[in-house]
Amino acid sequence: MSENSSSSDAILDRLHSLAHWLGDPVRDLAILGEGNVSAATSSEDTETFWLKASGSSLGTMRRDQFVLMDTRRTLALLDRESLTDDEIKNHLLGARSLPDAAGMPSTEAALHAVCLTEGGARFVGHTHPTPFLSLLCSERAEEALAGRLFPDEIVVCGPAPCLVPYFDPGPPLARGAREALREYTETWGEPPKVVLLRNHGLFALGKTADEVERVTAMSVKVARAILGTFPLGGPRFLSPAEADRIRTRPDEHFRQRVLAGEE
Repeated sequence: MSENSSSSDAILDRLHSLAHWLGDPVRDLAILGEGNVSAATSSEDTETFWLKASGSSLGTMRRDQFVLMDTRRTLALLDRESLTDDEIKNHLLGARSLPDAAGMPSTEAALHAVCLTEGGARFVGHTHPTPFLSLLCSERAEEALAGRLFPDEIVVCGPAPCLVPYFDPGPPLARGAREALREYTETWGEPPKVVLLRNHGLFALGKTADEVERVTAMSVKVARAILGTFPLGGPRFLSPAEADRIRTRPDEHFRQRVLAGEE
């Protein structure tokens, strides 16, 4: 086995455990066939990525229920508009790195490819946490998500979430998310760790699977906290100056490195 193959196998093993972590019923992040996960197959590039196969359940899926995707061919789907559902399906099947392999790629394959390229992530976890669905399916989602509530939210989840309007799942959503990611990166000078899809769910982006778990856990805590403020008048966000102070503090940068295992 080559060194690259060994590395890819280790990444797949960790992605498998991430899927089970996200799909644990205790966490209320995804049930049945909801959600999906992906990971670049090496730390060097994003030419290929592992992706949960359609129809499998995060909490119970087997290691052989991942599909190896060619990133360039997957992203090429975004250049083709007005495709039928069958044409999208055939394109995704053709974007598999091993065309004869089993497994139908998730319909969100192109969105994962966007997160792994434009979003600078190495691991991606997509879930539908109930507290976030309450926010994202509400009339006041933009208002409820317009700021940061507390310091640890900024330390773990970044300066702001990236909110994507509702699009039809598949290529339209991937195109809309790509535009939102680009605007976010231009605004903040870094890609987001949290991508929120209106009337849909949460994408957590990380350099590692551990970071995806941390970002997901903290994001769900934030959603619960936001919902809890409304009986008391609604959220009182940190001011932009207060939030920026947390974002730039050396001690908070140290905590980020400790959480990432760099210290």
